[in-house]
Amino acid sequence: MDQALDEARAAERRGEVPIGCIVVKDGKVLSAAGNRTLELNDPTAHAEVLAIREAGKQLGSQRLEGCDLYVTLEPCPMCAAAISFARIRRLYYGAGDAKGGAVDHGVHLYSSPTCHHAPDVYSGLAETDSAAMLKTFFKGKRE
Repeated sequence: MDQALDEARAAERRGEVPIGCIVVKDGKVLSAAGNRTLELNDPTAHAEVLAIREAGKQLGSQRLEGCDLYVTLEPCPMCAAAISFARIRRLYYGAGDAKGGAVDHGVHLYSSPTCHHAPDVYSGLAETDSAAMLKTFFKGKRE
């Protein structure tokens, strides 16, 4: 999770919402990414989507079976669906997102009967650091 936090800090330095993500398999980091929606002018360039894309390239597969994903914020509906489609084994996330999350908030995607694959979910990893980074970032935007 420390590396995901580093990716979030790097995203913040680029002016992006500070969210970071890594994909790990067998103890090896396959990919790491932070948000790049502004930089790439791409609303799908969330940390999770970018990390999943790179991990797929590394493995030569669209299926990331046996992989674990660590992200600093509860995934949104788009990212939660991408995690499901990629067949991620375990999802670890930091701060919950009551407004935009789709795992333990909002649509509860993995509880939906239309969800093809639900990863094991572990929340609250580095939650304090993740939440504080986001709060500071958005406070600065409002000032």
